Amino acid sequence: MMGFAISDELLGTFVPIAVYWIYSGIYVCLGSFENYRLHSKKDEDEKNLVSKQTVVKGVLLQQTLQAVIAILLFTVTGSNAESSTAQPLSLIILARQFVTAMIVMDTWQYFLHRYFHHNKFLYRHFHSLHHRLVVPYAFGALYNHPVEGLLFDTIGGALSFLLSGMSPRTSIFFFSFATIKTVDDHCGLLLPGNLFHIFFRNNSAYHDVHHQLYGSKYNFSQPFFVMWDRILGTYMPYSLEKREEGGFEARPTKEFKDD
Repeated sequence: MMGFAISDELLGTFVPIAVYWIYSGIYVCLGSFENYRLHSKKDEDEKNLVSKQTVVKGVLLQQTLQAVIAILLFTVTGSNAESSTAQPLSLIILARQFVTAMIVMDTWQYFLHRYFHHNKFLYRHFHSLHHRLVVPYAFGALYNHPVEGLLFDTIGGALSFLLSGMSPRTSIFFFSFATIKTVDDHCGLLLPGNLFHIFFRNNSAYHDVHHQLYGSKYNFSQPFFVMWDRILGTYMPYSLEKREEGGFEARPTKEFKDD
């Protein structure tokens, strides 16, 4: 039993990291299709304030720190996790754990994200690093300050794991899913038939609005639902319009343009 527990812990730590780079690589390839882009490739190269090499190094640093903390977390909670997997869980219990983890993660990240925007010190010294990507792309999804990564992703993930009651084995699937969703939100593409865009209002266009200057005080929700933005009045409605040179553009509705 202990061998399986250790295996699950390691998989729960490193599978999402592998998923991040594999899924990002797929989007890099698809990014050559201008008709699906929210910004042109030229804008991606010219408007962003940080090089892609720096982004890759920053993400690798984040993932290293998160891996170390995740292994420590699994080690501390290992005995409880083992007892929770002694019997097979029903689909209803697994679904409840998934939904609980999603709500916990969304709630934690919304309020923290919003505070990092409204507090000038926190934004200037920490969160502004992520917003150097004016034109988001897939493998920049986790590019942020290490302190922010610890607070947003590592602690947020730990709370989701602990409060949902999921096992390390279940967490492999949840954190892989959350990783894919986060990458998709930053990919800058509107792909036809994308299931994330069908089932989630929080998608690449929704988050792209937040990365633009006019939307920096709106659309804080990430990565799953938009409920907190709607409840607390920080939701910015937008329309998708085709660009003459190809692709789409997310534009705020008229009342927000006039603000």
